[in-house]
Amino acid sequence: MSAPFAAFGPGILIVTRTDTTVPLAINVGFAQELTIDMSGTTKQLYGQNQFPLVAARGTIKATGKWKAAVISGIAWNAAFYGNTGGSTAGLSTGVGFTWNVDSTFTTSTTVATQQVGSSLTFDADLGVKYSASNLPLIRVTTGLEGSSGKYSIGSTAPGFYTFGSVDAGAGAAAGGTALKITYTNTGIATVGQSMVLQNQLIGTTPTFQLDYYTNLNQPTARPFAIRLFQCIGSKHAMAFKLEDFAMPEFDFDFYANASGNVFTAVYPEVS
Repeated sequence: MSAPFAAFGPGILIVTRTDTTVPLAINVGFAQELTIDMSGTTKQLYGQNQFPLVAARGTIKATGKWKAAVISGIAWNAAFYGNTGGSTAGLSTGVGFTWNVDSTFTTSTTVATQQVGSSLTFDADLGVKYSASNLPLIRVTTGLEGSSGKYSIGSTAPGFYTFGSVDAGAGAAAGGTALKITYTNTGIATVGQSMVLQNQLIGTTPTFQLDYYTNLNQPTARPFAIRLFQCIGSKHAMAFKLEDFAMPEFDFDFYANASGNVFTAVYPEVS
């Protein structure tokens, strides 16, 4: 007797946005799990006896959930956000801004000024701290002279940090005050993608088709596949944990398409 079919592993999960002119199919990447849940409401008619005389089913709520490890802006946009415009489903090629974490700088003048990056590409200040103690400095607009633990950023020349004279002068006598600057700048990275989430009108609902495929060779290939014709995203959750991989999670509803079809399934067994 041959081994019975059994589905194993998360399989391959592909979403195809269906409300755009050109459908774009995206493998969500490293799918970890997929759940499809169909729950119907039922009603029982009773007489004088304990058990119902007849039962009928009413509406069916069709929902699902998946988790996937790859952080894909294209997949997220197609499955939930539904941004419009741009060459790739609302995303722009290239990273919109780049993080520079704890860039080191040592003061050496009476009033220390440090340029980070270029004034043309400087994006935002994300804080300054002392290298030795990791204590943060306070950003101010005035009052740097004769002070310590403070800094300002030029408005006419973005990307120029100025530090208090105490940090600069006293630090210079001992070889300088070591500081760490965290900031972002634009126009640097040419890989990846970026997306600015648009605040769209209520009722804007991107739709997608979901295709799932799994195959366990035992001893020959007998795959199971299912296609949900019309889906909408209902939830997108992002969780980042210590000593664990991020597993973005999507909840979705699915329903009948224009032809009245909800899904099609391919079964490996004839039984």
